[in-house]
Amino acid sequence: MIQRIQTVWMIFAAIAVFLTIKFSFYSGTLALQNTADAVTSMATDGSYHLVTATDNFLILILTSALGTGIIINIFLFKHRSIQIRIIIAAILAECLIVFLYIRETQKFSQGNFNIWAILHFLIVIFLVLAARGIYKDSKLIKESNRLR
Repeated sequence: MIQRIQTVWMIFAAIAVFLTIKFSFYSGTLALQNTADAVTSMATDGSYHLVTATDNFLILILTSALGTGIIINIFLFKHRSIQIRIIIAAILAECLIVFLYIRETQKFSQGNFNIWAILHFLIVIFLVLAARGIYKDSKLIKESNRLR
């Protein structure tokens, strides 16, 4: 078992994924699209809203699945090729999550990205570093098998 630094990177990525469920990605005031919206959302007009994973069911499901997949991936240390595939799928899922968040920001008339939006980019960085560690371990195993 050569599992070393990639475990740490995957743990950091999983922690960051689960933190994104709680913390907001974007905050601002909602834009009113028509008069029917103005009547139904009079109480919310002009107030500040936060975009979190709990606001959108699809984002919540994808985020939870991503975090769970990363944690499961830690225990697949004997199957490095499967680990790499899962990490590539996790990076693609994270890109999809960021796309869905950005699509949610189109509902706002004005606002800004919160500091917690950085977590999404850290997740990708942690996953890339974990993939690099897995690749190095795989290379080390192949070299040691060749020497035997």
